[in-house]
Amino acid sequence: MDMFSDIAIGIETAFSLSNLLYCFLGVFLGTLIGVLPGIGPLATIAMLLPLTFSLDPSTALIMLSGIYYGAQYGGSTTAILVNLPGEAASAVTAIDGYQMARNGRAGPALAIAAIGSFIAGTFATLLIAIAAPFLSMVALEFGSPEYFSLVVFGLIASISLAHGSVPKALAMICAGVLIGFMGTDLYTGTKRFTFGFYELFDGPNIAAIALGIFGISEILKNFDHSSPTIGINAISGGLMPTREDLRTSAWPIARGTLLGSFLGILPGGGALLSSFASYAVEKRLSKTPERFGKGAIEGVAGPESANNAGAQTSFIPMLTLGIPSNAVMALMVGGMIIQGVAPGPNIIREHPDIFWGLIISMWIGNAFLVILNLPLVGLWASLLRIPYNAMFPAIVIFSAIGVYSITYTPFDIYTMIIAGVGGYLLAKVGCEPTPLIMGLILGPMLEEHLRRTLIISQGDPSVFFTQPISAGFLLAACLLLAFTALPYFRRKREVIFVEEG
Repeated sequence: MDMFSDIAIGIETAFSLSNLLYCFLGVFLGTLIGVLPGIGPLATIAMLLPLTFSLDPSTALIMLSGIYYGAQYGGSTTAILVNLPGEAASAVTAIDGYQMARNGRAGPALAIAAIGSFIAGTFATLLIAIAAPFLSMVALEFGSPEYFSLVVFGLIASISLAHGSVPKALAMICAGVLIGFMGTDLYTGTKRFTFGFYELFDGPNIAAIALGIFGISEILKNFDHSSPTIGINAISGGLMPTREDLRTSAWPIARGTLLGSFLGILPGGGALLSSFASYAVEKRLSKTPERFGKGAIEGVAGPESANNAGAQTSFIPMLTLGIPSNAVMALMVGGMIIQGVAPGPNIIREHPDIFWGLIISMWIGNAFLVILNLPLVGLWASLLRIPYNAMFPAIVIFSAIGVYSITYTPFDIYTMIIAGVGGYLLAKVGCEPTPLIMGLILGPMLEEHLRRTLIISQGDPSVFFTQPISAGFLLAACLLLAFTALPYFRRKREVIFVEEG
């Protein structure tokens, strides 16, 4: 009965007027960001994160999650109409979706993308509702050794799936963990790496660093490229797919949903890997693989379903274990911690309004997205005509105001600027900043559980290997790192990220 009463609390939370408005605002902004290339959900959430600190935690999480899964919908619109993915996970959709648009079938391509996304989002949300409580009960049995090993596994997974070389990704993880050590030592009260700045006594401002690395640096990178002239394919012949389109897309949608739901749960997986894996599966299973790349509707249905399922199931490890599976989830963990809510196995019991309110809002948000994406597709396409040099001043000003509003000190603005320049320089030398943010968020957790375990075991590190769950996670991390070094796996990583670029 407790579960049903918690679900009732979630329904009451999600259907409150303010949460409905913020859910709609989140998916609207997510669609907008997905349509506009060069921004992305990560930078947007980093920009809006400071503004959510004055909101109720459940409202803030509902809005931010709406931005994330809404961007998966919006990215498909420009991928299909102009061969310009607004979001990285939509890069695969552009391969066949754009060819369908050139053949006068943009309408069916957009409709199948929306239908597949809605089905996948609905299934993934149901999976969260079923799996998360079970995983939370399992996680309650975790002690500090298990959590330390789990964090290590998550960091290694983010390394193996990061862009560029593995050594550079490893260096970024280490840099993020070191930055996370800034502030006051939890056990001794000693000030560490503060360089005399009292603003660093409580640790670095996560929002300022994330906004600089993912927002300001993105603007600097876009200055390196001239804005392309965009020609938008017209939508002729209506939006509704034919019965044959629906029949052909049914199994790709089902397979993409299941594949994305599984890969989204894995640390470092998420929407991007899910979409590429789904496309590869559909091409291999097809009796006519030569159609792929020339307008095969399966090449739209599968990846779009997979990336939406992957985006939503990535909430499972964040909510149940407190371990973010990607950089977006890392920002949400940071936001929840700042608001005084610790993500992890206790969140279902202690904050049922947040947990179940978020799940119910995902169903509402998916319904909003279908309404937003199909009837307003012409509006979204017209936004591509806005020149980028007209957008970036507003982005910079909005970012500065948002960061300043956290602590009302200029130091955070300076932090954002330094992080932005640093992120730009890292991109120039081929270093992916996502592992750095993962290290920054998980670094304090890694240190806390390491030191707590060693205090309890009186300095004996063998406890990490004698506890079965802890040893299992460490073994999995070693195997994953070994597989990443194999030539075959390394070539597969290079193919995926070259195709994305």
